[in-house]
Amino acid sequence: IPIIMITAKVEEDNKIQGLEVGADDYITKPFSPRELVARLKAVLRRANPQGLESAINIDGLELDPVCHRVSSEGETLSMGPTEYKLLQFFMTHQDRVYTRAQLLDLVWGGNVYVEERTVDVHIRRLRKAIGKRHEALVQTVRGTGYRFSTKTAH
Repeated sequence: IPIIMITAKVEEDNKIQGLEVGADDYITKPFSPRELVARLKAVLRRANPQGLESAINIDGLELDPVCHRVSSEGETLSMGPTEYKLLQFFMTHQDRVYTRAQLLDLVWGGNVYVEERTVDVHIRRLRKAIGKRHEALVQTVRGTGYRFSTKTAH
């Protein structure tokens, strides 16, 4: 969820502090309604980049972010919310290896404190959910982490 700070504090130190503690934008009073609307639109564009609303189809595995649905060859698949987020992340970041720590940070979020092996559990659940036909897309890179790829793992 994007955060916009609206404040009367105009000093540079205040602005920097606001942005460093997590604000996505910082607006000082007074401001015009047009400026506020423009900043809201900009923050929402950054939070929801183009392409994240269109369905992603890889090798017959389709993820539709608008309907929050995953299907294989037209058949709807059942999976938990974490597996869904993991699959969405992998399908939009193909062919790159991610460590467990990176996946925890990027998929779970920076303020979640769970063991790195939690990733392994969810990878196993994800593979089970997408079935035999697609489980090979989620590849283990021994000693490093995981990647999502249509290329054969070596």
